[in-house]
Amino acid sequence: MKHFLRVVTQFFVFLYCKCLWRGLKFLARKVTGRCELQRICYNNKPGARRTLKIESSLRYSKHELCQSALSVHPDGVEKTVEKIMTLKQINPDTNPQLSISLQASLFQIVGYRGLVAEVEKLRKEPYDCENPNHEEMLIKLWKALRPDSPLTGRISKQWCEIGFQGNDPKTDFRGMGLLGLHNLLYFAEHDQATALQVLQDSLQPKQSKMSKAEWEQKNFDKAIGYSFAIVGINITDLAYSLLVSGALKTHLYNVAPEMPNLIHFQQTFCYLMQEFHRFWIDEDPCDIMEFNRVRSKFHRRVLRQLKNPDMALCPHFAASDLHLVNL
Repeated sequence: MKHFLRVVTQFFVFLYCKCLWRGLKFLARKVTGRCELQRICYNNKPGARRTLKIESSLRYSKHELCQSALSVHPDGVEKTVEKIMTLKQINPDTNPQLSISLQASLFQIVGYRGLVAEVEKLRKEPYDCENPNHEEMLIKLWKALRPDSPLTGRISKQWCEIGFQGNDPKTDFRGMGLLGLHNLLYFAEHDQATALQVLQDSLQPKQSKMSKAEWEQKNFDKAIGYSFAIVGINITDLAYSLLVSGALKTHLYNVAPEMPNLIHFQQTFCYLMQEFHRFWIDEDPCDIMEFNRVRSKFHRRVLRQLKNPDMALCPHFAASDLHLVNL
């Protein structure tokens, strides 16, 4: 019975998309004198609300030119918009703003696609201890997080002080490749004060000199105790999943007026890192074994927030000042 209902539902959805929806579009154009792209641009403010609708309109268009516009090279955006306006019989002289709006949204769309490819490339590139650039980034990470503690050696137990699992951090980057290192270093260098505070908090009570009984007697608000670097790599995975699933389109289309780039993604990571830190404290888990539960709950919360097309992170960057705001 459930299978039958599913088939019937899919049939009516197909019927709506192929027949009724196109009929409604035709009727709307006759009534308003504008095509769907014109109505979207004129009735929606710039940002995710407009770009998401334009993206959907182009993807489900019956014209191959409109469908292929989603994968055009950035250098071909202007020419593609001209072809679309010719196809839709829109006079650019009487509709100058339409061309500008379409170009802006198309740049965001192709920029997002390019960002996914760039992030995927970093994720697939393994950490290579023979690569001087990789080693330099790792040492920079140590210096940013432990400015007053010289590293005694490349292979050292000191790495555990910033949240790596063993003597050699390269083994911890296997899941996210260089992407995890790039994000951690960006956070440590571009919002060092916040990164250092999160690191210090994460070491409580693990690095506390007090006994467990003394800690409980002090009745501190919350006990934290997680591995900073490992959690950062895990939050990188969360940010990556939001990106490739398309959930981050809402945020990036609202904060990147042109093409989203790697810096936007890294700023998003910084926000997620700080917010997860707060979320972890509020959840007050018994120990690190509850990490997956807390992470899943945090992931669901972010997904709910990003379903609002007007939702975005603050466009300026300072992780200590970032909050989800309703534009």
